[in-house]
Amino acid sequence: MEKEFVARDDPRFAHSHASTVLPLGGGAALVAWFGGSREGAADVGIWLARREGTWGTPWRVAGGDEPHWNPVLHADGDRVLLFYKAGSPIPRWRTMVRESRDGGRTFSPERELVPGDRGGRGPVKNKLLVLADGTWLAPASVEGERWDAFADRSEDCGKTWQRGENVPAGPNVIQPAVWQNDRGQVRMVLRSSAGAVYESTSDDGGRTWALARPTELPNNNSGLDAVRLDDGLVVLAHNPVAADWGARNPLVLSVSTSDGRRWFRAVTLEERVPDADAIVPAETGIQTGGRAEFSYPAIVPWCDGVAVTYTWQRRGIAFVTVSRAELEGAR
Repeated sequence: MEKEFVARDDPRFAHSHASTVLPLGGGAALVAWFGGSREGAADVGIWLARREGTWGTPWRVAGGDEPHWNPVLHADGDRVLLFYKAGSPIPRWRTMVRESRDGGRTFSPERELVPGDRGGRGPVKNKLLVLADGTWLAPASVEGERWDAFADRSEDCGKTWQRGENVPAGPNVIQPAVWQNDRGQVRMVLRSSAGAVYESTSDDGGRTWALARPTELPNNNSGLDAVRLDDGLVVLAHNPVAADWGARNPLVLSVSTSDGRRWFRAVTLEERVPDADAIVPAETGIQTGGRAEFSYPAIVPWCDGVAVTYTWQRRGIAFVTVSRAELEGAR
């Protein structure tokens, strides 16, 4: 396991959170996150850094006059798309998108993904999935009086979007991560308010979903992410804490050789620390000192294993690569 910092203790943003990572090949990568004085503040913008051997200086690509949130990067041929949320409170935020044709060095002006939408179309935290038939599937959710997850579908490479049905669930569920198996079924894991990771499946490309059910995995009502590798191994990055608004540490990778039906702990990315901060939800975002927070992972295939970015104590964004041999140590 190798660990680097994309950014840490940058005086331009006291708090950093909710990263997204996009491999560019040859060891290069883009990472984006939101950063500012504190989550939900008007000065929070979207920051971007590029890795070409080493990490370059981050620059702000969006924001400055209202809160910004949860960027998601996606590659489509020579295009790089950057999705993010803007506005406050969270139930009223807008999904914005910008496009790059030069590998993320410059971006087009922003536009609303779905004009007039308030609440959150498109990807809410985790990466898009391109289905076997070419459809783009954006794991999405809304946070109103009730939290609900769904998938947004695009059959024209992001020009237009069709909203799928909500995932039926008992507890609040949001911020899904999705993959497709060899049978064409789409599987989903979700953050929940019930102390467990929830799961659901779709047999119609994300238009409708089966009743969400709890898995054996604990969840602290915080973000997670998953990826399915080419040989079918599924890797999940998460905090294994069974408590609503529980501690956001430790941060681990669990693996499944059964398409998510059974999981094994593989790698601990960050250990538990004794001075865990209270995580306090608020209308304008989470309130936390961040000292013990290792959270909101994003995970992608990388060389023979995976790469993970995550929030490191709100002071920065960490980038970790884990080999296939380390992942298979749990089997």
